[in-house]
Amino acid sequence: MRLIQLLLLLIVIAACDSSEETVEEKNWYKGNLHTHSYWSDGDDYPEMIMDWYKSHGYDFAVLSDHNVLARQEKWKLIPKSPTHKKALDKYLAKFGEEWVEYREDSAGRVEVRLKKLEEYRGLFEEDGKFLIIESEEITAGFEKKPLHMNVTNIQEFIAPQGGSSVPEILQNNLDEVKEQREATGEPMFLHINHPNFGWAITPEDIMQLNGERFFEVYNGHPYVNNYGDSLRPSMEVLWDKVQVAYLQAGKPLLYGLAVDDAHHYHVFNEKSSNPGRGWVVVRSAELAPAALVEAMEAGDFYASTGVSLEKLDFDGRTLSLKIEEEEGVDYTVQFFGTRTSSPEMYGELFKEVEGSQAEYTMQKEDMYVRAKIVSNKLKENPYKPGDTEVAWTQPVRMEQ
Repeated sequence: MRLIQLLLLLIVIAACDSSEETVEEKNWYKGNLHTHSYWSDGDDYPEMIMDWYKSHGYDFAVLSDHNVLARQEKWKLIPKSPTHKKALDKYLAKFGEEWVEYREDSAGRVEVRLKKLEEYRGLFEEDGKFLIIESEEITAGFEKKPLHMNVTNIQEFIAPQGGSSVPEILQNNLDEVKEQREATGEPMFLHINHPNFGWAITPEDIMQLNGERFFEVYNGHPYVNNYGDSLRPSMEVLWDKVQVAYLQAGKPLLYGLAVDDAHHYHVFNEKSSNPGRGWVVVRSAELAPAALVEAMEAGDFYASTGVSLEKLDFDGRTLSLKIEEEEGVDYTVQFFGTRTSSPEMYGELFKEVEGSQAEYTMQKEDMYVRAKIVSNKLKENPYKPGDTEVAWTQPVRMEQ
């Protein structure tokens, strides 16, 4: 009997150890989910862009060009400008004449064949170190309003869907992604890009959607109006307003992404849309598309423009975090949420903590809570002059 009890005890201990190992095996992976190349309106070659992200410490990246997947034959006519000539020279210097295919016509114009994803993927991908995820920026419009949506881990091209209103167009494209996901069995998601670009998408538009889980709380393009204006909300205000409407309607939480939306890789300044401005950091069991998508759908990630977290936990009631400190940098942690007793006061500041560690224990009335970490370190090549490095955790709800 004692031997059986001992064996059972050992089995329980082994199971606990295995469970702990599973948790410990999860790693943080840094990635960008919105970037452009010569395949649409970016100004550099796919290989040069992937080389930039990999060499700058990213673990995964996408090329999300407008209404196209890098799968067919495409030749790019290179504009006659010093910037574009320099870009071709750098491309040739990096990858060589045997790799780069180009031709010149009788008028002296140069065309370069753009490499397909499957051609250059092997140059960069390494198990557990760097991953390229296929993506498309579905680009539609309604009454001159730009309606842009990225599909992460897309499997087949999706043509932009139309409709008779902004919400209908967004929903029709959401439904296309859902249909492809169900048909292929591959996890993927659509997120709403830069709602304030062209003041195209309002909180009320997003409130009407079914199945939308992600939007860009921060986009590095200089013309997307992240901070709103005197008449229209900032992305953070939009986030909280939609969040309340979603939860009141019994919908899942809405999560916020930070992205580059990079188009320009040669001139770095406040008027250009450059890489390195915003990213997500995902806690995942492996560096693989399905695992990353599933982790993000569980809210197990944060968005950042420079602040890194050493610890981020939610035990069902208390949200706690620890910042990876930089010497000489000060931090303020702000916990925002909304109470059931006053839903009109969406995005209320519940608590503010100075320092590198903070926690907030949810109260019964709290619909959700999210944290924003603000540093006093100026952002290098910022979205707007004077911006400091920040990070946003995803909203959480108290477990009943």
